[in-house]
Amino acid sequence: MATQVPTRPTRRHVSPLERFHLSPPALGIPLLLGIIYGAYAAYIARGGGPATYGQLALALISGALLALLIIGLLRFQHSLMRELRAAAWGTLVGCAMGFLYSLTGHSVLLSSGIGLALAVGTVVITFYAFYMHEP
Repeated sequence: MATQVPTRPTRRHVSPLERFHLSPPALGIPLLLGIIYGAYAAYIARGGGPATYGQLALALISGALLALLIIGLLRFQHSLMRELRAAAWGTLVGCAMGFLYSLTGHSVLLSSGIGLALAVGTVVITFYAFYMHEP
């Protein structure tokens, strides 16, 4: 009786686009956050006056940039260590909120301080969440 050698399962070639595929909710939530962020940035810049094309450009650019940064971070966050991942989320949140606060007309130092405080808080919270939910 001849013994059969077990065959090894073949791996299917995965393209780089398939490897980092995001589900529709994972794309929809950053897009929604980008729309809300852009609208709020334009609202702050408007300050009760008439709407201008500059405010529309601010809304489109800031909202699209935030959405793209969130999508990019979601795509590559699992290749980072949890400390770097928490720092990346903290940097993103701190910079975004510091920019929004700077639109209110306060000083750059105060806007940077607000952004830094929110970034540190985000790093602590996300690191704790990543540490508790990873094996």
